[in-house]
Formats: sequence, C-alpha cells, structure tokens
Amino acid sequence: MRAVLTAGPTLEPIDPVRFLSNRSSGRQGYALAEALAALGIEVTLVSGPTALNDPPGVATVRVETAREMLAAVEDALPADVFIAVAAVADWRPAEPSGVKLKLDKSGIGALKLVENPDILRTIAALPPGARPRLVAGFAAETHDMLVHARDKRLRKGADWIFANDVSGDVMGGTHNTLTLITPDGETRFGPAPKDEIARQIAQALHGALAR
Repeated sequence: MRAVLTAGPTLEPIDPVRFLSNRSSGRQGYALAEALAALGIEVTLVSGPTALNDPPGVATVRVETAREMLAAVEDALPADVFIAVAAVADWRPAEPSGVKLKLDKSGIGALKLVENPDILRTIAALPPGARPRLVAGFAAETHDMLVHARDKRLRKGADWIFANDVSGDVMGGTHNTLTLITPDGETRFGPAPKDEIARQIAQALHGALAR
C-alpha cells in the first residue's frame, strides 16, 4: 500500500521578510505518517515549514507554499490513500514584493490576496485510475465543527473528513480530539496525545484499504 500525506502550515511570501501562515506545528500529520509507516505502508509526507525531524521510515518532501505542496503531492501519486492534514493557507499575496514593503498606502496597506489551489478538492476530483482509492482531509474549525466538517466532505468530494476543534491550543499543542466523518457514520478519536490519535487513525485507514 502507498499513502501520500500533507502536514504543517504553508508559508506565502509577502516580501523578503514577511509572510502569511498559521499556527500549525505539523505534529498530527507527522505522527500519522510515522504510524502508517509502522504498519508497513509506503508513505510520502509532503510537509510545509516545521521544526520537526523527518519521521523514520517515511519519504519526506519539504515545501513552503501551497502551490509547491500541490505540485509535490501530484508528483508523489499514484497512491492508495491521500490524507490532507496540512493547514494550507487559503490565500496568498497576488504579487509578492522583491523588497521590504513600508507601512504606508503603497505597502502593506495595499496588500491584495488571491486564492490558493484547493489541494484536497483537486486530488478528490482526479479521474478513476489516477484518484487514490481513499481521499481524506481535515476540517480545522473553531465553531459549529461538525456542521462545517460534514459540509466540507461533500463540497470537496472527499471520502473521509476529520473534524478538528482548534479553538483551544490544538494547533501547536501535543493533544487532539477528532471526529471521523464518513458516508457510513461518525467516530470520535480522543482526547489523547497526537501520536495515540495517529495510531488509531492508521489502524482505521489500514482496515479500510485492506477490504
């Protein structure tokens, strides 16, 4: 079996010293990559910038931007499963500056943003034969978590969505609580350390792929 995962944040340059990003540490994605590898699955991890060491037994590809992440995922296919764990920046500056912008109307105040590619939707929409058998994503929410996650699974065309309440210290923290949403029902994981959550998810994925 082959799995491709994304993890961590993406970093979208504004100028040579500033960027748009988020608080993701990458811990949950890295733990999941390691747990899948421990089950004998061949894993490619496409990671945004993190302070974490590469997981053992995993082929890790380091990127910065959302567009680089999508390209690396596409290069890593085909796979049996794709899991979009990364907290990808939804927007990027339309025209990053080659020099440091100044705090006036010609600088940061005039910053224009454009949408980044939707990696989960792109992979879920691949034609049969190219699309992984199981496509899963994460829905990081601060309110109405299950409502937004159920909607996201349908909008993105994903098979599974993990609803993730990040209203506390989950992003950057060591513990997590997830609710797996599938066409067949919903299953709660945690609260527990992220490595334990990863082992539980890996077992569920392995069982689904072995059917």
